[in-house]
Amino acid sequence: MFHSYLPTFVAYFLAVAALCFIAYRYAGNLSDYILGGRSLSAPIAALGVGASDMSSWLLMALPGAAYVYGMNQVWIALGLCLGAYFNWIFVAKRLRIYTEMCNDSLTIPSFFDERIHDPKSIIRIVTAAVVLLFFTIYAAAGFKGGALVFGDTFHLTPHVALVSSALFIVLYTAIGGFLAISWVDFFQGCLLFVAIIGVPVAIFLKLHGVQHHQFVASLSSHWLPSGMHTSSAIMITSFLAWGLGYFGQPHILVRFMAVKDPNTMPTSRRIHISWMFVALIGAISVGLLGHYALPETLSNPESVLIALAKHALPDWLAGLLFAIILSAIMSAISAQLLAAASAVTADFYARFKRSPSCNKHLLQVSRLTVLILGVIALYIAADPSVNILKLASYAWAGLGASFGPCVLLSLYWRRLSAKGAIVGILSAAITVIVWKYLGDHVGGIFKLYEILPAFIVNFLIAIPCSLAMPDDNEAVVSTFDKMRELIRKN
Repeated sequence: MFHSYLPTFVAYFLAVAALCFIAYRYAGNLSDYILGGRSLSAPIAALGVGASDMSSWLLMALPGAAYVYGMNQVWIALGLCLGAYFNWIFVAKRLRIYTEMCNDSLTIPSFFDERIHDPKSIIRIVTAAVVLLFFTIYAAAGFKGGALVFGDTFHLTPHVALVSSALFIVLYTAIGGFLAISWVDFFQGCLLFVAIIGVPVAIFLKLHGVQHHQFVASLSSHWLPSGMHTSSAIMITSFLAWGLGYFGQPHILVRFMAVKDPNTMPTSRRIHISWMFVALIGAISVGLLGHYALPETLSNPESVLIALAKHALPDWLAGLLFAIILSAIMSAISAQLLAAASAVTADFYARFKRSPSCNKHLLQVSRLTVLILGVIALYIAADPSVNILKLASYAWAGLGASFGPCVLLSLYWRRLSAKGAIVGILSAAITVIVWKYLGDHVGGIFKLYEILPAFIVNFLIAIPCSLAMPDDNEAVVSTFDKMRELIRKN
């Protein structure tokens, strides 16, 4: 009965609520609410990136894919590890330093605006609009995933599970803000790591001799689809291309911007990549072990971790695991809602409101925006035809391809112009939408994950447009050179 899971489940969320209340007391202005006052330590930043990035994908989607398709899912894990590593190497420290130099930018849209000194702030409007579009889709997919976990664990109706999980997520984001999310992410990042490693180890120890041999044999097989051909190459390339998304995810990039000391980035990188590498191995192991430990085939492969926990763990420990899974989903959605709310507050409202607003007023607007966006995302998630994985990958591609190239060009190329950035972002967003449509209706080469062609299109358009329509702003060049010099010294 689900009641046996309840004590540890409730205890976990009481701890989360306590962290949110503490963070609420600390959040005195918009900078505290959106970036935590740039006060994150290396471990909190590292595990915050991991928990907000992986969340339900690590605990549900990847194990489910490995359960169905086997070891060839290692390619997507490899792509993500490489993308995350290079994001720390090429983006993290520069972005942290540059955003503070660019009028203490709190969001990616405001950074683009300050970086290129767009006099009409069109870049801010375009970037904020893309953030709102894809993060609303992202949050809707997350609400749906949270409802599935909640409903499957406690046998609730889909409607009750969806509303309950969404209500908790929206309230704790609106109250605590970035600092609460970061503290909760660190707390649950540690528990998530133990869970994703502990469950497969516990299951493996329960396997019998023949099952042991079958599982070990599965590790050396099915790295590739049977018979290498064009579709196989498209699949592997698509899996590896997931790593490109890291360069343009606002909810991940803000973690870099919020680090207290830029010189601690190498420490954060080592913690995060080590955590991520082991966690991905654990997630794939969960999916593979499901074949040999579970007595019957699952109707929903994404519930394999939940099924294994019910099968092998005592009720109190299974209850804790279910709380960690749901909380991980919540953290990812919360980070996305907060990034979208910051786009509205810092990039629309505060920028274009004629009369100046105090920090307390902007903080209230941001919290209200979280509530409104949460309601919209909940409405989308209530549609029974919503496909969680497709929506999540769609949003990841839209954000990664739209912003990734411009983030890299902003940090490494002084000649990026306002028109070049605007056209690059718009062209990438349109490419993602069109390519996805063609992939669903035409197939062939359009089955390639849309992030790769859109990422390339962004570069191919942003660079020549910047060269053809330069800004020639001395202040931009001067700030860029100061940033580069500061990087050299550090």
